[in-house]
Amino acid sequence: MTAATDTVRAPRRAFWGDARFFLGVLLVAASVVGVWLVVSAARQTVPVYAAARTIVPGEAIGTGDLTVVDVALGTLAGTYLTADDLDEPAVATRTIEEGELVPAASVGDPASARTTSVVVRSAVDVPASVDAGSIVEVWSAPLDEQGVYDEPRILVADATVVSVTRDDSMIGGGAAALELVIPRADVPATLAAMADESALSIVPTTGAGS
Repeated sequence: MTAATDTVRAPRRAFWGDARFFLGVLLVAASVVGVWLVVSAARQTVPVYAAARTIVPGEAIGTGDLTVVDVALGTLAGTYLTADDLDEPAVATRTIEEGELVPAASVGDPASARTTSVVVRSAVDVPASVDAGSIVEVWSAPLDEQGVYDEPRILVADATVVSVTRDDSMIGGGAAALELVIPRADVPATLAAMADESALSIVPTTGAGS
């Protein structure tokens, strides 16, 4: 045996070891690309509508009631109203607060609206908390004879305030005229109470004006 001519051969790296290394590199690269795509998508904004004022159920919605804002919504973009969604007349199906992004589901066809608006004069002033968008009850006290009224009862259990006009010039707190959105089914009784000169009062429900 000649030690000078003998050489020690290094073991050859197994192919599966190289493959595992390259697989790790690919996984890291894929992770980096995925994070980049997520961040890039989050930075992309789309123009959608927001309410320029409080819009109540049954009100017609036009471009003058809305403002365009650019927001990053990601996968939620399709759930909010855009300019392309207002090609036909539309009404609100629920209260949309001022500044709120307008959900597409909160806008419907006027022909399918189940509410309408009436103007009711309250026999007494209404609380300062009652304003556009407030949910109120309408109470009616039928007139028995001149100056004598029957026991009050609920006339409309769920009405939404469109606007309030307060008359502070009258002694004793004054009265108020309110434009209300009420269910169509309550319209006949409401008009009858107004025609019979019943005393109508507006009572805010729990949380109204909050």
